[in-house]
Amino acid sequence: MSAAGQELEALLALMRTLRDPQAGCPWDREQNFASIAPFTIEEAYEVADAIGRGDVARLRDELGDLLFQVVFHARMAEEAGHFDFTAVARAIHDKLVRRHPHIFQRPAAIDAGNMESGPVDLAQLHVSWEAQKAQERAAAGVHGVLSDVPQALPALARAAKLGRRARRVGFDWPDAAGVRAKIDEELAEIDAALAAADQAQLADEIGDLLFTVANWARHLQVDAEDALRRAALKFEQRFECMERIAGRRGLELNELDAVRWEALWLEAKSLTR
Repeated sequence: MSAAGQELEALLALMRTLRDPQAGCPWDREQNFASIAPFTIEEAYEVADAIGRGDVARLRDELGDLLFQVVFHARMAEEAGHFDFTAVARAIHDKLVRRHPHIFQRPAAIDAGNMESGPVDLAQLHVSWEAQKAQERAAAGVHGVLSDVPQALPALARAAKLGRRARRVGFDWPDAAGVRAKIDEELAEIDAALAAADQAQLADEIGDLLFTVANWARHLQVDAEDALRRAALKFEQRFECMERIAGRRGLELNELDAVRWEALWLEAKSLTR
């Protein structure tokens, strides 16, 4: 057995011990899929955060935490007689083989001549990938275009995914310029809600604006969720830089006026990425 296989088996054995009805950890024993799901989502975010910060050592640790979540869910499923970790690994292996026919097969949908002479056209790969996913959803009894887009996704990521799904059946803006015009329309509707002092309508219109911005980013081939995450991280780093500068100069943040804040912000921008 390889070193990776040995470590994985040790982790699986550890999970069995933690869930043991007699000798296991009381907290681990009482968990279920629903109670663990928020931790799974949190660990995925922490992986993304480590990547955003360029912290490779932390990324290693966070990937371990995320792997443990997979092991945890698989163990609970095994106890309930549904499936085990081996089935999870086999399922993703088989899925990746199906979704990479240009590597593992030579279907008629892909020109074998092109595969021998050079890289497969990315547009061809995309068509093949989407067709395979559609077959898998149909086999699973999922027929609605939007029906299996997870509601637990971050809002911006889900908005973009909904837009991509709708595009498959032709429901989309023709180009990025069309989405940009829609943004102007949504801004006008926000102004109207403000003028009417209608807070409920204002919340709806801001939601529409954010949804449209997410899909504008999609048309521009920008990941809106990642872009916002990086913008928030950049703001955090610059604000912390301002705090350090102010501390060195004996300045109280809550006593600064707009001019001093702007000066600090510009200085922090020059010192951070």
